Amino acid sequence: MEYNGSPDTTVWDVNDESKVNTVGKCPFTSGALNKSAGGGTRNRDWWPSQLKLNILRQHSSLSDPMGNEFNYAEGFKTLDLAEVKKAIFDLMTTSQDWWPA
Repeated sequence: MEYNGSPDTTVWDVNDESKVNTVGKCPFTSGALNKSAGGGTRNRDWWPSQLKLNILRQHSSLSDPMGNEFNYAEGFKTLDLAEVKKAIFDLMTTSQDWWPA
């Protein structure tokens, strides 16, 4: 087959109303492409064997190290946040054998 200088594809104006019925058809079934809102892929579609973390949402007294009587809101108020920030900064910037800062 000889090349005659013309491209193998047809180019047309996407705004040409006369081409609306021929553009956007599925090449296998000759049907229009279906578009639906919210039909995108979800994380669960990409990673079907992912670790199920919903077990971490259970509220059990066995997983509460302070016990049922401890008031976390009151305990948080007693923290010196400047001291906590300093301790975290020191931890992250001081090299250890197991943690190169």
